[in-house]
Amino acid sequence: MCPLDDAPGAVVAQRPQHDQGRLRPEHEVEGEQGGRLAPLDLFDRLPQDGRQLGRLRDGAPYTVLATWIARGAIETSRRLELGDEMATRFTDPRVEARTFAPLVLDMLVAAGDLKAGWVDAFEHWYPAEQDLRGHDETLGWLHAVAHGADLLASFGCHPEVAPVRMLDLAAARLTAPTDHVYDQMEDDRLARAIARVLTRTDLSERDAVGWLDPIADRFGADRISTPVPAHISNCLRTLRLLYILADRGVRPASELPAEPLHHRDVVKSGIATVLDRIVRR
Repeated sequence: MCPLDDAPGAVVAQRPQHDQGRLRPEHEVEGEQGGRLAPLDLFDRLPQDGRQLGRLRDGAPYTVLATWIARGAIETSRRLELGDEMATRFTDPRVEARTFAPLVLDMLVAAGDLKAGWVDAFEHWYPAEQDLRGHDETLGWLHAVAHGADLLASFGCHPEVAPVRMLDLAAARLTAPTDHVYDQMEDDRLARAIARVLTRTDLSERDAVGWLDPIADRFGADRISTPVPAHISNCLRTLRLLYILADRGVRPASELPAEPLHHRDVVKSGIATVLDRIVRR
């Protein structure tokens, strides 16, 4: 289940101690002029060209930054500054910058860092993002829905973030109009994120299913037109996988066993009711 600091018997993960003196030159990467730069230097000056950003995201700098954050090798003040910078990227005119931000914020939240402003910025961006392409031949992976889903799960499992807030945000994303059909397993990532939040043991039965109401109201009032609108197809496929996860549990990571959803039977019944209301003819 999601770790809760105040849950009885909860084990709070401790950030591993790391001897910064052990960081070797290979933890650095080549700079534009042939010099060597630490990963944070590269993130400080986000490339203007989308292809360069793609290489940064998918290459060594991203991997090294993730390792440093996980090991606690970057001081807290610097991590918080990085998080603040990523939060501003949600309003960047470049889609590759907007969809890059949740990747870094997810690293920071997983390491134990959190600021209310990060949650606010994410909450404003996620349901409003219009470019939902999974992959672009020039820019590389964009994956707004999937990257956002991973961050939604991290926020939703954090004891300082109300789980209902993230469940409502997931509903807002699912009901937002779009012409793009998820084609890179975004529905799976979002369903798993919702399921992770639903493992929170401080959720009431009502809160565990209340977020489904706006989905039923939005899509269940009329018959589905044909061809089926993209946003309805996306929503249906996400809820169907969520039903399976409610039945079988959700893995917090691929190598870990599945964890049960709190109020499992109530959630299954709520999802089934909404699906029936949407698809009935």
